[in-house]
Amino acid sequence: MVKYLVTLMGLLFLAALAAAGGGVYMFWHYGRDLPDYRQLATYEPPVMTRVHAGDGRLLAEYATEKRVFVPIKAIPRRVIQAFLSAEDKNFYEHPGVDLLSVVRAAVVNVRNVGSNRRPIGASTITQQVAKNFLLTNEVSFERKIKEAILALRIERALSKDRILELYLNEIYLGFGSYGAATAALNYFNKSMDDLTVAEAAFLAALPKAPNNYNPAKHPAAAKARRDWVIGRMVEDGVLAPNEAAQARAEPLIVRKRDDTEYVTADYFAEEVRRELLARYGEKQLYKGGLSVRTTLDPKLQQMADKALRDGLEAYDRRHGWRGAIMRMGTPQPATPVATAPGPVTPVSVAPQRPHLPATIPSREALIGELARLGTPPGIREGRHVAVVVGLTKDVAEIAVKGIGLGRIPMDEMTWARPALKEGHLGARPKTPADVLGVGDVIAVAPVEKNAKDEPYPPHTYALRQIPLIQGGLVALDPHTGRILAMSGGYAYGLSQFNRVTQAQRQPGSAFKPIVYLAALDSGFTPATLILDAPFVIDQGPGLPKWRPDNYTRQFYGPSTMRLGIEKSRNLMTVRLAQTVGMEKIADYAKRLGVVDNLPPKLAMALGSGETTLLKLTTAYAMFVNGGKRIKPTLIDRIQDRDGKTVFRHDMRGCPECQAPQWIRQPVPVVPDTRPAVTDPASAYQVVSMLQGVVERGTGRRIHELGKPLAGKTGTTNESLDTWFVGFSPDLAVGVFVGFDEPATLGKNETGSSVAAPVFKDFMEMALADQAAIPFRIPPGIRLVRVNAATGEPARQGERGVILEAFKPGTVPTGERRVLEGRSDEGRPGFAPSTGTGGLY
Repeated sequence: MVKYLVTLMGLLFLAALAAAGGGVYMFWHYGRDLPDYRQLATYEPPVMTRVHAGDGRLLAEYATEKRVFVPIKAIPRRVIQAFLSAEDKNFYEHPGVDLLSVVRAAVVNVRNVGSNRRPIGASTITQQVAKNFLLTNEVSFERKIKEAILALRIERALSKDRILELYLNEIYLGFGSYGAATAALNYFNKSMDDLTVAEAAFLAALPKAPNNYNPAKHPAAAKARRDWVIGRMVEDGVLAPNEAAQARAEPLIVRKRDDTEYVTADYFAEEVRRELLARYGEKQLYKGGLSVRTTLDPKLQQMADKALRDGLEAYDRRHGWRGAIMRMGTPQPATPVATAPGPVTPVSVAPQRPHLPATIPSREALIGELARLGTPPGIREGRHVAVVVGLTKDVAEIAVKGIGLGRIPMDEMTWARPALKEGHLGARPKTPADVLGVGDVIAVAPVEKNAKDEPYPPHTYALRQIPLIQGGLVALDPHTGRILAMSGGYAYGLSQFNRVTQAQRQPGSAFKPIVYLAALDSGFTPATLILDAPFVIDQGPGLPKWRPDNYTRQFYGPSTMRLGIEKSRNLMTVRLAQTVGMEKIADYAKRLGVVDNLPPKLAMALGSGETTLLKLTTAYAMFVNGGKRIKPTLIDRIQDRDGKTVFRHDMRGCPECQAPQWIRQPVPVVPDTRPAVTDPASAYQVVSMLQGVVERGTGRRIHELGKPLAGKTGTTNESLDTWFVGFSPDLAVGVFVGFDEPATLGKNETGSSVAAPVFKDFMEMALADQAAIPFRIPPGIRLVRVNAATGEPARQGERGVILEAFKPGTVPTGERRVLEGRSDEGRPGFAPSTGTGGLY
């Protein structure tokens, strides 16, 4: 008996020795080529970059995996308890592998042999971290062994809290959610602090198979899984039975992430994205967790979008109706609509109705087809897609997508004259059938009153169309360069091309203030007399003579410099540029950042050199800020994922600003480190003359706003480009309007008629609650009463008197010379047989 007992014990010892040896071999074999687990000690999960507007609201998020990293100490206890109960209740006790759970899973799997049930696992949270960070999702015995080995190693290298922190921030929970914090936002539109017990339990139910418990597709399974987690929390003693009953009774409702948290500024956000990409690279942008505070003012942005879109639509309606977006029941669109980014060729054609289908669809069929129709690109906020379902003598009956039935009275369609070739318009429509047909898909806008201010019945709409014309508007702080609003086109969905920063266009007469600034710095004054008469330059052998002309095709004789800019006289500008020298003007264009290498040719003085709206608006901002250099910026500050500031636009130091408390010390003085680009007195003289443009010149329609405003129109040959750039004392704004593929805007369409109204509408909204602050006058400027026409000091009782700005010693005192320039064909008075028009 003893012999058998000794033999048995020997065999058991050998078996144990063999098992131990086998275990050691297995750990050596599978553990020799495992990834370095120590990297988890310093691992930083990919975190989204978040871009905020100036008021702190969210503007954009950029990420390959949308994740918000939350330290373990900031994660609510109820969320941690829910995940531990669902995934690993013994997490804080086991060494990385839970042997009891392994045995329990093995027993259950043996019982399920022969059934179709999937084998259950016993992975701890540590094992899941090992799998998610260091291994693949391969289902195999070998992977489970490697997972266990890594888990044991990780537990020796990292604290339990660090392991749990990695897990809760890395795990994928469906709905594009990486980590518990992002899942709380995406499922319930809440931060983790605001989650209920039931909501926390639902998130904890997702790691195993988030798609199987999608509450939108599998509501019953999702609720059952959530209730199971609630039960586990009760079993683990972290939730009272009465709390569990209340949590189970709570309906599982997914709340879409609140879009009102976001600020809509697509063109602005894209410019920020490009800058971040250029500055930090793709990896840091999409995975680095940057926090970006931009300069955007959301209120001004809304105003900019509205003013630009309204202005583009107003121009578009003046040039006729191009037809419906498409016709229901026909395969082809009724009119080509620009849907791709980039240039668009404006083709003005009469609306061509496709052949009517053999049977016009019924009203119900049209409404059903509209419901299935996607929203065409370019449908702006406040506009709707509709289909015409009936026509009467005075009204077009429509169905509005997502709203219901409505009507368009004839008064809201009278503008829709057919757009013919070469900019001509057809006859004014008299009935709705002259404009629309049943089945036409159109854009509409709700209206409440007619032109006589009489109320319309409810559900009344006006006919609209997506314009082919494009443009841009930018508003910035002239003292800091902070870009407050940027609208780069009619609709970002229609074209992502940004006309503020990317469109290189000729500014026309909007360039002239740079010529006048160079002249003022050269000793001329706003009262300097310049000859307005024919001017001819011989361009060389074989080339025609260059004969610039005024927009009016008339000549006005000697006129003051002020009058030349107020009335945008080309001939005066050319003579002044010739006298000052184009090399100096080119230097000023570079100094102000408008054109880096302006060819020293006289035509450039009339704005034939290309620039962008942002560059030109920044130059105008330097006029009103006293001639100080500014650099336009979209970003105030950038912080890395740890909150450290890595970029700041304003680099001025101010130690006194960091005072811990107010003890009646003097207000800190922040140093002005901006370099001067011109004499402040010359800059103010330009401001004063540009104020005259608004009060008496080509921008006078803006004067009715009753606020101190200044600016300049610009229009190029054949009205290809139209501009208005101007400012109040504390806001610089630029507007450009033109076709992406340059084409004439039409007869009599100028910067005054196209771009200036956009500027006016924006300024009316932006300055509505602002006091009428006058322009700041620098030291040394003398304001003298002069005759507006002659520039001579005014006599007692004289009419037509203005206040003119002079530098010391430059006030006119007697007879003055007239700047005549050098013309190659005769003396002043020579009349060329033809004029070439020009940039005005």
